[in-house]
Amino acid sequence: MTVHTPGHPVTSRPSPLGRHRISSEESVPHPRRRGAPPEEGEFVRPLTRRQVDDRLWELDELYARTSSCAPREPAYVGPSGQDRWTAFQQRLADHIRRPGFELLVAEAVGPSGARDLTACAYGFPVHRGGSWWRDLDGYLPEDLHDVAHADGLFAIADILVERRVRTQDQARDWNLARRLQKRLLAGHTGAVGVTLVDRGDMESYRALLAWGWRPSSTETWATSRFVSRRLLVLR
Repeated sequence: MTVHTPGHPVTSRPSPLGRHRISSEESVPHPRRRGAPPEEGEFVRPLTRRQVDDRLWELDELYARTSSCAPREPAYVGPSGQDRWTAFQQRLADHIRRPGFELLVAEAVGPSGARDLTACAYGFPVHRGGSWWRDLDGYLPEDLHDVAHADGLFAIADILVERRVRTQDQARDWNLARRLQKRLLAGHTGAVGVTLVDRGDMESYRALLAWGWRPSSTETWATSRFVSRRLLVLR
């Protein structure tokens, strides 16, 4: 499932794609055993902004594999698959410049020791006066106004995961999407997660609910016909 750059030019394509050796200084997860929980086979770690730049091609490939499951920002989404791919690049380029931006990746380690990118999630604190603050206008319930004014909201803009994560063991703490979103919020004590989902994107909406997100208390049937997106909250 996914919630959703190129202010950064795309340069030469790394080879081979999606496979990086693990240095001896990095911790390595155990290879996944049949029937084992995913946390035993996928290693979650943050990337610096420079590392994000270095691995843009991998992130693009991941988006291409998982884009049908992402909560999207409708203003960016075009009619074709290529437009959606470009939209993802534009979003990431915009979001990576935001103060407090954080991006996590999940990697599965193969028998050779190479690792493949299997998931990604990123977000940033919502600061008053910023564009995300303006995007929340009209969606934010009264019970979050004090949190918002204290800069206590953290926007999770994209969760890119494979279909199995959206359909299997969604309620388990070790579900990969749950692990990613929990890790993003962990460094922001007391922060409340927020995300906006296209009202017509029911697949993403249902997946997010299964991962513990809840509709805003302002969400009603009467307003649903007139707004293009839903606000979901994660506490």
